Amino acid sequence: MDLMTALRQRRSIRRYQERPIPEETLKTLLDAAKTAPSAGNLRSRKFLVVTNPQIMKALGLAAYSQPQFSKAAALVVICADVPRSSARYGDRGSLFAIQDADAACMCLLLAAHALGLGACWNGAFDDALVRDLLSLEKGVLPVAIISLGWPDQQPADPGGSQEEAVSWIT
Repeated sequence: MDLMTALRQRRSIRRYQERPIPEETLKTLLDAAKTAPSAGNLRSRKFLVVTNPQIMKALGLAAYSQPQFSKAAALVVICADVPRSSARYGDRGSLFAIQDADAACMCLLLAAHALGLGACWNGAFDDALVRDLLSLEKGVLPVAIISLGWPDQQPADPGGSQEEAVSWIT
């Protein structure tokens, strides 16, 4: 699948088949996420792969009971390592760490789509609860929880205008 096709066809998948994802496939997704650009090549991000059903259920509750968590085969929590980035960039380090994590999210989502998996970027969750559940060290911020599984839906193209707020300054 070429990149432009993947970009146009990728959708947020929230319904999954009851089928596990092989560990090697999860490792491939993480390898893809690690290819994302990173400020100063510091890689100020962390990945936590969750397949434990009890922890997945607790994360689902922390994510305001979003239904896709209950059927996902795995969750990947992508975190910004603010202290790592701030050690070099000071106050801007928090922004750069979040950008590092966000770029990794997109690479993971595209890789999942290319491998035939469904994925959904989840950003609505209780930060403090997620930090506690995963015992994250101080300054490591959960940025996204990606739910993953074999798709049990094929969302249509949302249609409508793809126009964004774009200005050309020449």
